[in-house]
Amino acid sequence: MNRIRELREDRDMRQTDLASATGIDQKTISNYETGKTNPDSWAIIKLAEFFGVSCDYLLGVSGRNMRNADDVLSEIVNIKFHLDEIEKFIKNN
Repeated sequence: MNRIRELREDRDMRQTDLASATGIDQKTISNYETGKTNPDSWAIIKLAEFFGVSCDYLLGVSGRNMRNADDVLSEIVNIKFHLDEIEKFIKNN
């Protein structure tokens, strides 16, 4: 899974570092990153918790990392801001 590799590399971690931090074997992490195997639900949750991301984000289902209601609310406020800016632009042109 490329997202696991991206998250690990963004933190300047080696696979062995991630293995130590999560309790997931280094070879297993390597297999996830190369696509040889897929993580089970326990590993998905463990990795998502470690990296501070949602399971959907970790799995590549979502491009946005929204773990809780505060993240969703923040995204809604951001969208509303952009819609307001578009509305102002349309009114002025």
